[in-house]
Amino acid sequence: MSEGTRLVSVGTHMPDGWMPASEIAVRSGIPEEVIIERFGLDGKHIAGPDDHVSTMAASAGIQAVERAGISPDQVDVVAYFGSMWKDYNVWSAAPKVMDIIGATNAWALEMANVSCGAPVAISAVAGMLAGDPTIDNVLLIGGCRESHLIDYTNERSRFMFNFGDGGAAALLSTSLPGHEILSYEIITDGRFADDVAVYAGGSKVPATHETVDERRHYLDVDDPPSMKARLDPVSGPNFVKVVNDVCRRAGVGVSEIRLLPILHTKQSIHEWIVDGVGIPRDRAVYLRRHGHMSGLDTIVGLDLRQDELEEGDLVLLLAAGTGYTWAATLLRW
Repeated sequence: MSEGTRLVSVGTHMPDGWMPASEIAVRSGIPEEVIIERFGLDGKHIAGPDDHVSTMAASAGIQAVERAGISPDQVDVVAYFGSMWKDYNVWSAAPKVMDIIGATNAWALEMANVSCGAPVAISAVAGMLAGDPTIDNVLLIGGCRESHLIDYTNERSRFMFNFGDGGAAALLSTSLPGHEILSYEIITDGRFADDVAVYAGGSKVPATHETVDERRHYLDVDDPPSMKARLDPVSGPNFVKVVNDVCRRAGVGVSEIRLLPILHTKQSIHEWIVDGVGIPRDRAVYLRRHGHMSGLDTIVGLDLRQDELEEGDLVLLLAAGTGYTWAATLLRW
């Protein structure tokens, strides 16, 4: 990774709507104490009718630009990395965000990496910055309102009941002072490509009255026992591998990591991942009041605890997304 590529600032936006654990319990039939203790969720932010992927991403983007001390017209590229479920189908969010925030000199880039979004996007854009001298500032923006894609009566999608809404952004630059992007590591296993999806509405299963009546336009899991049987043996080792490899490439030890912003999962899986990679639990960010927000979790976690960091501290962004991809990006504060 180029020494001149830096993460300058981040921004976040949480909608005013709020769904407490008690409401999730009522909707799902799962006891409230299970939602709190096992799902690791006190509640989550919920987008209202006027909160869209574009508007929440734009709000976070404005904050990141202001924190960087530049104006929107100094942004060269606006790159979207959030949820694939946007304001409209077959539609790009980045141009809309550009228009909202006034990034009149930028061009737009659209990425789709589901829950592994931020670490993958930062790595990709850092490489682009290192290789193109005409680009100085890239604004990564993402939004998520996937709480609205959850059918709480569908037992197959139980592990997704923690999905919440929000916006996140990060400004990367080769010309502004910031935090060095040291290395990245990504693993994808395409055998899991079809396990999780909104199975109706695409070219394979076009939308019909029947697909709507059958509630097939929500996130679903094709065969949960099969996915679990195949995923459990590889997921832990892949988390460990991306963490070990990203540290090895940077020439640092895993024990040196001071902060671990990580995707939100239920409590036992969170602890299993953190313990498995060998980082103390108190260094990991757990989003008990946010839940899981597609590719935004690691940026939100970093924003929540960045005031704890001192110059030279190592920060590891760690996530995984259905498809299935595991990703880690290492920063020096």
